[in-house]
Amino acid sequence: LGADAVFVNVDYAAYGGDISELKTTVKAVRKASDTAAVVMKDIVVDEIQLGLAKEAGCDGILLIASVMGPALDNFLDLATTIGLETIVECHTRNEVQRALEAMATNILVSNYDRVSQQMFPEQAIKLAGLFPGSGGPIICLAGGGIETPDQMKRHLAVGYDGVVVGKAVMGSA
Repeated sequence: LGADAVFVNVDYAAYGGDISELKTTVKAVRKASDTAAVVMKDIVVDEIQLGLAKEAGCDGILLIASVMGPALDNFLDLATTIGLETIVECHTRNEVQRALEAMATNILVSNYDRVSQQMFPEQAIKLAGLFPGSGGPIICLAGGGIETPDQMKRHLAVGYDGVVVGKAVMGSA
C-alpha cells in the first residue's frame, strides 16, 4: 500500500505479537519493498529489547517517553551505537520537549495517553507547533485513532510528515 514503515507489536500480553512474528514480517517487508522500514513496537524497559530488535533485522524501535523517563538519553545512544533508528512516542508537551532535548530525530505524537489509557483525539493537532516543520530535520509523525483520510489530511496539514494508521488499515478490506 506504499507504507514507509511497518510497526510490529511484539508485546504478547497486550497485542498478541511476538519476536517470531517480527522476524517473519521483516522478511516479508524486505521482499515487498526496498525502502520500507520495519519498527519493533514494544513497551521497552530493558536494553536487551534493542538487541532483540537488531537481531530480528529491524530498522528501528519505538521508545515511549512516558515509560523511558530519564533513561531516554541512554536508550537513544545505545540504539544509535548498534545501528537502530528510534521513534520516540510522546503524548504531552513536556514529553515532546524532553524528546527534543534528548536529540530524538523521529518523534511520534500520539493521541493515546498510555498513562491514563485514554484517547485524546485532538492531542497531536494541539502539539503540532512544537516542531521545526514538515520535512526535517526532525521527522514528526502523528498517531492514535487516526482512521479516515480526512483525519490523515488534517494532521498532515498542520505540519506532520506522516501519520501512523493501525487498526483502520489492518481491519479494512
